Order: sequence, then structure tokens, then C-alpha cells
Amino acid sequence: MVYALSASSTSISFRKELHSRRFRRKRFVSIRVCASASLPDNINGLKVEYTPWLVAGLGNPGNKYCGTRHNVGFEMIDRISEEEGVVMNIVQSKCLIGIGSIGEVPVLLAKPQTYMNFCGESVGALAAYYQVPLRHILLVYDEMSLPNGVLRLQPKAGHGYHNGVKSVMAHLDGRREFPRLCIGWFSAPFRSISPLLSPVCFCLTRVFAGIGNPPGTMEMKAFLLQKFSSLERQQIDVALEQGVEAVRNLVLNGFDQSIERFNLGQKYKFHKV
Repeated sequence: MVYALSASSTSISFRKELHSRRFRRKRFVSIRVCASASLPDNINGLKVEYTPWLVAGLGNPGNKYCGTRHNVGFEMIDRISEEEGVVMNIVQSKCLIGIGSIGEVPVLLAKPQTYMNFCGESVGALAAYYQVPLRHILLVYDEMSLPNGVLRLQPKAGHGYHNGVKSVMAHLDGRREFPRLCIGWFSAPFRSISPLLSPVCFCLTRVFAGIGNPPGTMEMKAFLLQKFSSLERQQIDVALEQGVEAVRNLVLNGFDQSIERFNLGQKYKFHKV
């Protein structure tokens, strides 16, 4: 985590219980240094400041899409909002947002209302308006290459043929160096074979057996907009709880060893080896 030291009169004004329409930003002095979170609030007239995070969940607006596979990004934002007491009551840049904090770190929770293929319009505009650096833009979205209910947190990646991620990257000048929290949803019956295969065999099996693809002749678009079965729903609910804790740890501590352990635990959460 990188912090800035600045004169107390030039700080971002922020309180968790106050949900203002924007971060009040004032001019910073030019000196920026790394500081420990354990530093006192004021050191010779200087105040510790935290770089804000933008946590954006991808999905489609409207009751029609509520609870579908393609909307788990929205569900994660709703769960974080509930757990951290962040009220989602502001509309800005074609996006429903909430301003609050996780611990002492200011966060901006966002649910773009542009539909999935154009969500980059909102994310890019918010990142520019609030001057959030790439390393603090956390994108939360569904991932068909992961088993249902399995999470993956990584500092950067490509778009993986996800139209929403493509749109976000396009509105961030083609950059890919921003964190992602992926939520898996591929078909459950194939999970039991994955730990028995070598990585090469598993990849081939995915290609020929259709792991991560719609059942039968169903089109991918229709499958994405389906709701979960009762068992899948239980797994997703557990994943959302784990995801809130993962986001909390990332915001407070950055990508440390606990994130690596989290990813490893998620990888084998249904296959104890």
C-alpha cells in the first residue's frame, strides 16, 4: 500500500458515516513518500493519506438480469456495500456508485448501468474524475474458465474474451495493469475430473468436453443470462462472503502472501489434495 504525506490543510476530506457526492479534493504538495499505516495521524503538521480505491462490479441493469451468471459482479458490489455500510445512492457517469471506506481507506463502489458491453464508459470516466491510479481499480466480474463458486484475485490480466473487460480496457487507454476479482461459474459435473489430469490433459479435456461452455446446443448468450441452480446458488453465496474478505484484505494490505494463499485455497476448494 502506498500512502502520501501532505500538509493537513490539503487532505482528502472523508468520513465513513458521511456519504457526500464526491471526494473533496484539494491541492497536494509535491512531496510523496512511502509511509507505514502505523504512523500517527499527524507528524509535525503532516497528515497520512490513503490512495482511494475504485471497486467496479460488472453486470447488466434491471430485474431481468438479477441473479444471472453474468451479474455476479453486481452481486459482489452489493455484498461489499452491505458489509461495509456503503450506501449506493449516487448516479454519476452512467453508473450507480457509493462512497465509503474499508477500514481507514476510502473506496468508491460502482455498478455501471450501461449494460455489459459498454461498461468501460463508466469505469474510465470515474477513474479519471476521482484520479484513481490503475493499481487501485479493482474490476469484479464473472469468469467462465473457473469452476462455479471459485474466486481468483490477480494484479493484472487480459480480457479473456469477456466483453465487459474489453470495454474497460479500451477506456483505460488499452492498459491491463489493474487488479481483478474473477468469480467462476462453469458447469459443476466436470469439476470432479480436473484434479486427476495433468495441466495439458485438463486443457484438452476442456476443449473437447465443453467445460465452461453451454450445455447441449444452447447459445453462450442465453447461458450467461440463466440463473443458478440451487446447489450453484449456495456455492456462489459462499463465494461472495469469501470475496468480501478478499477485497477487504487487498484494500488494506495490497497483494501480499495472504492473497497467494487465498488463490491457492480457492483453486482446491472443491478438491482437497
